Amino acid sequence: MSWLAILIKIEIYVSFQQKNLSYNYLVLALSWIAYFILHSVLASTKVKIYVKQVSTKFYRYYRLIYTLFATISLIFILWFQYSFKSPLLLNSLMLKYISFLLLVIPGFAIMFVSIFKYFKLLSGIRSIYLATPPAELKLNGIHKYVRHPLYLGTLLFVWGLFFIFPFLNNLIAVVAITMYVLVGIKFEEKKLVKEFGKDYTEYMKKVPGLIPKL
Repeated sequence: MSWLAILIKIEIYVSFQQKNLSYNYLVLALSWIAYFILHSVLASTKVKIYVKQVSTKFYRYYRLIYTLFATISLIFILWFQYSFKSPLLLNSLMLKYISFLLLVIPGFAIMFVSIFKYFKLLSGIRSIYLATPPAELKLNGIHKYVRHPLYLGTLLFVWGLFFIFPFLNNLIAVVAITMYVLVGIKFEEKKLVKEFGKDYTEYMKKVPGLIPKL
């Protein structure tokens, strides 16, 4: 009877742990989705125009505050993502080496070049002490080969990290990031066409969005 009671308790405990783990994955997925939705809304033109109309003085700091908020929120999500154990999905040393060489290094390099090029504008530092300059269509440098180099670098980098650390929680994050990038590009393209008109539509015909021509 005692052994039966112990087995029942073990089964209940395992069942509870599995449900708790499933709940963590659900919360993680919803957290990434909520983060990207909020990220897109706060970066939208309508919100920026509204903030500028309400307070021109505050608008100077809007981009910087937005960047800090996005960074802090991301840190909290990553903290939660690694706060619980997650199963290993793949186990290949060769895959890790290949991913590091062909995905992580190129991805990081592309991200670094893209972020360095627009650091002051993306971070919001420039808008504090200078008026926001007119939008300029960048066609030089890496933009001659791909329209969205930062997105390309990000996808290469995060998928490379996943294949090096192929845990389920990382897969959820990478899938969420990939979906955000693919959906976000469509909205951004519409915004850029509206902003630059024929110049951007011609640019779209000549230069691919994510995958450079060989």
